[in-house]
Amino acid sequence: MATTESERPPELQHTPANCHAREILARVGDKWSVYVIHVLGHRGTVRFNELKHAVDGISQRMLTVTLRGMERDGLVMRTVYPEVPPRVEYALTPLGKTLRQLVRGLVAWSGDHLKEVDEARAEYDARHASPVKVKAASVTRPALKFKRA
Repeated sequence: MATTESERPPELQHTPANCHAREILARVGDKWSVYVIHVLGHRGTVRFNELKHAVDGISQRMLTVTLRGMERDGLVMRTVYPEVPPRVEYALTPLGKTLRQLVRGLVAWSGDHLKEVDEARAEYDARHASPVKVKAASVTRPALKFKRA
């Protein structure tokens, strides 16, 4: 059943004042932006590879896409130094630093409630456990040998 505008919280209703709210929420809530904001907030100005190593599991392409989007939204400042090879550094903008305060709260909350989340997951998994499926052994085929004619 579709939700009508009047059933949505006021801040999520489509109005001229908040028409980009979903885009901003998508940026802030994506898989990597919160992590990048947290690392930049903690480390300050960093080079690309330094940031890539600090954000565990992110690919080079995904970090590039995330940083470009954050730069476009005014959250990250990118500085290129005309050197050979070029040096590129990233830092939070003043706007990004305001968001960093919220991210710190999320990080603190997650740390404070890890035990409760782990317990809830274990209970859920126990309630929704499915029988263990045994994987069929893979059959290896002998390599085909070709004789030269």
